[in-house]
Amino acid sequence: MKVEIWSDVMCPFCYIGKRRLEAALEQFPHRDQVEVVWKSFQLDPNLKTDPSKSVKQSLAEKKGWSPEQTDQSMAYVVNMAKEVGLIYHFDKAVVANSFDAHRFSHLAKKYGKQDEAEERLFAAYFIEGKNTADHPTLIQLGTEIGLDPAEIAQVLSGNDYADDVQTDIYESRQVGVTGVPFFVFADKYTVSGAQGSTLFLQVLEKVWEEGLRLEPQK
Repeated sequence: MKVEIWSDVMCPFCYIGKRRLEAALEQFPHRDQVEVVWKSFQLDPNLKTDPSKSVKQSLAEKKGWSPEQTDQSMAYVVNMAKEVGLIYHFDKAVVANSFDAHRFSHLAKKYGKQDEAEERLFAAYFIEGKNTADHPTLIQLGTEIGLDPAEIAQVLSGNDYADDVQTDIYESRQVGVTGVPFFVFADKYTVSGAQGSTLFLQVLEKVWEEGLRLEPQK
């Protein structure tokens, strides 16, 4: 069973959604037969990487919020993350365009390490305050999960996997993605947002049962 997830590195709900799906998979008896595929999405394709600007400042400017509104929104997300065991540090997060991080994820996919890459990217952005658009940082993250640093450097220095990222973004429009995370189960059922693990488990079970009914009888 294939589960596709449209996601962006800078999306706090995507990391939470990842944890909630993982919690559902832990309860799913056929989890070993589930393939998770991460698909690229950019919340703000035109975002300029700017380590001098805080995420709070960037968010307030983009949304037109007051400092109080921004603090309230960020506190809400921080508390939601805590519920799944994640400790977000927005005060350390670096405003970074995610395009190269998505290319890095596609490189990791080539070696069956895409889920590890996404986990590492999320943690780097939301917890460790790393610049996920910085090439040396991406090389370090990739090395940590077992990728070849020379190959990562070569990919990032050119345009490798740029078409894959754009294809994912194009596909997102075809399947009706307006926000992330967005989950597609077996090319059939969609779930929008970081829903609870109970819902994810119900969808996994439904897709599995329907697949069994469609199998030819022996």
